[in-house]
Amino acid sequence: MIPKQIATIAIILLVSCNANNKNMTYNWPTLTPPKAMQKPHVRILHGDTVQDPYYWMYDYFGKGPDSTNVVNYLTAENTYLDSMMAGTKTFQQNLFNEMKSRIKEKDESVPVFKNGYYYYSRSDDGKQYYKYCRKKETLNAPEEILLDVDKMAEGHSYYSVTGFEVSENNKLLAFAVDEVSRRQYTIYIKNIETGEILKDAITNTEGDPCWANDNQTIFYTEKHPVTLLSEKIKRHSLGTAASADVVVYTETDKSNYIGVGKSKNNQYIYIYSGATLSSEIFMINAATPTAAFKSFQPRIKDVKYDVYPLADKFLIRTNKDAINFKIMECPLDKTGVENWKDYIPHRADVLVQNIEEFSNYIVVNERKNGLVQLRVRNLSTGNEHYIDFGEATYGANFSANPNYNTTALRYTYTSLTTPASFYEYDMGTKQKKLLKQQDVLGGYNKEEYATERIYATAKDGTKIPISIVYKKGFVKDGNAPLLLYAYGSYGSSTDASFNSSRLSLLNRGFAFAIAHIRGGQEMGRQWYEDGKMMKKKNTFTDFIDCGEFLIAQKFTNKAHLYAQGGSAGGLLMGAVANMAPDLWNGIIAQVPFVDVVNTMLDESIPLTTNEFDEWGNPKNKDAYFYMKSYSPYENIEKKNYPNMLVTTGLHDSQVQYFEPAKWVAKLRATKTDNNILLLHTNMEFGHVGASGRFDYLKDVALNYAFLFALEGINK
Repeated sequence: MIPKQIATIAIILLVSCNANNKNMTYNWPTLTPPKAMQKPHVRILHGDTVQDPYYWMYDYFGKGPDSTNVVNYLTAENTYLDSMMAGTKTFQQNLFNEMKSRIKEKDESVPVFKNGYYYYSRSDDGKQYYKYCRKKETLNAPEEILLDVDKMAEGHSYYSVTGFEVSENNKLLAFAVDEVSRRQYTIYIKNIETGEILKDAITNTEGDPCWANDNQTIFYTEKHPVTLLSEKIKRHSLGTAASADVVVYTETDKSNYIGVGKSKNNQYIYIYSGATLSSEIFMINAATPTAAFKSFQPRIKDVKYDVYPLADKFLIRTNKDAINFKIMECPLDKTGVENWKDYIPHRADVLVQNIEEFSNYIVVNERKNGLVQLRVRNLSTGNEHYIDFGEATYGANFSANPNYNTTALRYTYTSLTTPASFYEYDMGTKQKKLLKQQDVLGGYNKEEYATERIYATAKDGTKIPISIVYKKGFVKDGNAPLLLYAYGSYGSSTDASFNSSRLSLLNRGFAFAIAHIRGGQEMGRQWYEDGKMMKKKNTFTDFIDCGEFLIAQKFTNKAHLYAQGGSAGGLLMGAVANMAPDLWNGIIAQVPFVDVVNTMLDESIPLTTNEFDEWGNPKNKDAYFYMKSYSPYENIEKKNYPNMLVTTGLHDSQVQYFEPAKWVAKLRATKTDNNILLLHTNMEFGHVGASGRFDYLKDVALNYAFLFALEGINK
């Protein structure tokens, strides 16, 4: 049990305890932090013996004898954080109000046309959620409110709705709800004409309902109730019990994720099964939902592929003999790999990321020199062109394009200074129209801010792009504060994008930078390959090299450099805290994946088996010792660490609460400094935090207040 005096701290002595920032004006209270109990636990594998005295923290969801101790410890840490940050409470509230005031409360999404209706969502003043609506044929038609999520969410601390799918006859709406934040969705069906919620409730799903063309059949992905892995694709017939649903596909490879969807031309239902290194697609005609799914092409070792049906052929995006992917084609009736031939050949300097298909056009989402390009091809003439974006660093992607028979492409565009913008582009006339740009209330002027794209040189000579933004007037004398962010895993590319909350940092003198480190795919597929498995340490050293470069270029210095990352980016934070602790004045690690070896050894934990191709399987000796060599929890040493704020969620299904909890407990017992170490556990939410559109700002305000306290900024 945690001693009661730790949870209720009565005496606060105001003294400064940060040796790195002598001019600091926020006085951190001198308090005794929580001390987690230790219990003997030994891991022996590959001849290696490891003591893990905090292993007992795994016990909350098992409801074992230590589940109460887990709650007591997390509560004590939350109380300690509240006491340590007590002097910032008013500032946090002011920051929350400031960031909230930039958000347009009464707003509406860009309507999307599908099957005779315009669909959109709208939000009202003071409401946390939204209403999902449609209008028939024209935007001047009467509004139908399909779901009032504001009303549905009443009484819930967390409420997430996803998977909106309307039947082909436009009469039924399938949607999925998660009330816990563990991504276990229940699918419901609503009769749009009568407003009735049907009795068909399907629990423990991925939240991905897919209608067949008969308006009576739904396909969906069922999850394993313990591991939460996507295991089965099932078929449900309206009016029948979910317990009678038919299993149409079972995934036997635990390293694969699976899902179900419908082709854009409405002709096919497809099942996707994919891992990091290979994939397979199964298909049926959407008009014959009881037919048996057939493999498009049986999985091939180290070959991934996606399929895009056109009127006269299939296009295949694949890495077969093409590390950066290429586009191939095959006939509609001969889908085996022996029938594939090049359509757009492989290019060593261009990563093919995605395809948006239309009846007479395709648009290829490519990435070159770290930036997205949209390549438009006329299917009738073969003529091609690229859409011009006009900025040096930015983010762009396809928006919702459900309409197959159109010449209009919807895409999104943003940069570090350009709010999210939604465009419609006529692929024939090459004319583009701005449909909507994110409103930033309070008089935001992008001309007051500057961006740069610079390159750090890694230890092995690789050039690492950095995108950076600051308010004009920022002086590069080495004394300004800078927050460096990165993710660097799963091939996920972090593009330069706008965030209105970030203005609260920039307007108080911070620069913000994104390190496009290896492990993402910003510079092509090889960029990812060089930052995973037995090359994972490149991700960490790249980030350190970027921090050192920013100091060398006089953007900041060690007393004012901060790092932030979440989830796999939280692993990055833990690793760089161990590898270069004196480089950072502070680190924010959000839902951090820091107990790598133990998590990857436990196949009952959600996502573990899916990710053997990302991190390795520690049952293999070489993989075990490599991941042990960088796992943040395993490599805590008796030395000084930077100031740190660690956040997690009790119901997180991706990086479970016990990883950051164990990490903080071990840091407290081992580190030799008096720097600040805080753990905040949201006892109601999971991996993505609050579900309301304003509540998440409370977490942002806490993060910023932590940074500002370290900088001596108090308003």
